[in-house]
Amino acid sequence: MTPEAMHALDSVNVTLNVGGMNTINIVLAFVMYGVALGIKPKMFVEIFSKPKSVILGMCCQLILLPLFTFLLTLALGSNISWTMAMGMILVASCPGGNISNFMSSLSKANIELSVSLTAISTALAVLMTPFNFWLYGNLYLKYAEVASEVPQLVIPLWDVFKTIFILLGIPLTLGVLTSQYLPKLAEKLKKPLQWFSLVFFIIMVVLSFMGNISVFLEYFKYFFLVVLIHNLLALGIGFATGTVFKVSKPDRRTLTIETGIQNSGLGLVLLLGTQIFSGLPPHGGMLVITAWWGVWHIISGLCVSTSFLLYDRRQAKKNL
Repeated sequence: MTPEAMHALDSVNVTLNVGGMNTINIVLAFVMYGVALGIKPKMFVEIFSKPKSVILGMCCQLILLPLFTFLLTLALGSNISWTMAMGMILVASCPGGNISNFMSSLSKANIELSVSLTAISTALAVLMTPFNFWLYGNLYLKYAEVASEVPQLVIPLWDVFKTIFILLGIPLTLGVLTSQYLPKLAEKLKKPLQWFSLVFFIIMVVLSFMGNISVFLEYFKYFFLVVLIHNLLALGIGFATGTVFKVSKPDRRTLTIETGIQNSGLGLVLLLGTQIFSGLPPHGGMLVITAWWGVWHIISGLCVSTSFLLYDRRQAKKNL
């Protein structure tokens, strides 16, 4: 990537007033509430009676994906800016995305495992998202050949913890309680809120690029390729882990999809709706990577799900 391209992407800027930040935070809380409506406590009892796939899924999302993302940023070297690398690390530090449950259902994967992994990674994100971003962000700035004027990353862990707890922890708890004690209401709200979450994310992406459309189009090829490689890595981690540890075919598919679909909407909220990153220099590269990741993983998730279904059809024809 040329220095001109890096500078142009870092110039991408979206500013929100306090009212805009609060609106985004409230809407994301509703989105996470909708995610939790599909979670029933009995799911955890069934899944944890055979915890192997749950443990593998958590390792993929919380340990392997952030670690291998860090290694990938080092391998890409000067082909990406330090802000794009930080965007990749931010996405890898986020929990699984809620559309992974739909993708798992579409591909005939283990939907109960998918919902459980999404719920657990979301709950643990209160601690793991700020920790992984702080850890691998600082390691990247230490070991990558970045400009000397780039500051050491100082993330206010307590502020991030409070933000994520309010955005994820409270809505998740309320959603599970609704599902448990008001199941009819939960069933009515679940699908509308899932669609609402997709619309909300698209609005955030449009907001991110609305005033920077010329930069987006001119340098699209750069961040498209970076996100493509990163997403393939994530999908590969899930599939390879399931294969190596010989889990069932539905479980392997779930591990693939859950690791390949991240809640980049949370990453956008942390970038746009809080003051957490206000002390950093221009960081449009983080914004571009995080926003495009959220668009691309929908496309890649549909492609992976379709490929799984086509594989099943080919196998069924062979067995005739």
